[in-house]
Amino acid sequence: MVKSAAPTVSVVVVAYNSGPTLAKCLGALKGQSFTDFEVLLVDNAESGGGDDGPAKAAKADPSIALISPGENLGFAAGNNLAARQATGQWLVLLNPDAYAAPDWLERLLGAAARWPTHRAFTSRQLMDEDPLRLDGMGDVMFGAGIPYRGGYGQADAGGWIEGEVFSPCGAAMMIDRDLFLSLGGFDESFFCYCEDVDLGFRLQLAGEKVLVVPSAVVRHEGSASSGGPASDFAVFHGTRNRLWMLVKDLPAILLIPVLLLHFSAIGAQLFLARRNPAAKRTLSALITAVRTLETPWNARKAVQASRKASWLDIARAMTWKPYDLLRMRPDIREPKV
Repeated sequence: MVKSAAPTVSVVVVAYNSGPTLAKCLGALKGQSFTDFEVLLVDNAESGGGDDGPAKAAKADPSIALISPGENLGFAAGNNLAARQATGQWLVLLNPDAYAAPDWLERLLGAAARWPTHRAFTSRQLMDEDPLRLDGMGDVMFGAGIPYRGGYGQADAGGWIEGEVFSPCGAAMMIDRDLFLSLGGFDESFFCYCEDVDLGFRLQLAGEKVLVVPSAVVRHEGSASSGGPASDFAVFHGTRNRLWMLVKDLPAILLIPVLLLHFSAIGAQLFLARRNPAAKRTLSALITAVRTLETPWNARKAVQASRKASWLDIARAMTWKPYDLLRMRPDIREPKV
């Protein structure tokens, strides 16, 4: 699978109780038309538990570099650990429940060649159970501080063009490894959920742009390892990390108005869903997030001190149209060279 001592691409797969999805994911990588890549497989199973899928996969394919920290580091720290050990120029992150089309890597690298001023790329994700529907076309940041996956659940109309989006989706993305490391990688305090949008936010603050490559396709199951998007785990981390990200990343002039909009939107959501058990979990997570704001606030100083983009640049990169959020519309902008 690897053609040189220093491959062009390092593919990182972080596995946690991934079951049969991992074998399918790795099988799709074996079938790639572009072959100059290494695979780093992080076994994030808890010490003494989890499944033995990663170990079996590495034993069956010696070209796979198995990284076993001995505990569940979380998605963020697991990817960071592998990124530090990777040797490729390009770091490609792939979820164990994402299945790449045979030309996926070839298409991503082709886009990188066409757009040499861009150093971060994201994929066109289709729902594995219904590949006629989108799982995402990059991540969008709505003005109330609510990120969403562009086009999620919508029919794949086709005819997409390469363009800039707010953030890459961590399920299937490519980024210059040096850039990823210079930004500090994913924020490990997030553990998982929203760490990719936080990275995208910091890319925007650094003046970097993210390009979605519609021809680079993966099929994605989504939340296969975390119990689904409505699980206690997903609701807690998603709610907490979303607020942490805003406090950490928003330029000062946007911080108060966006937070006011954010709490208003969440309050309305909780009122409308007050009889839903998930509403109580969301409220509990929000209270915890507020009580622990010291964590993102301490990180905020360094993030804002190093930013190159103006507050207006960030505001323009967000969408302020409620219709976009309600319809989960992709927000793809014409690339700036």
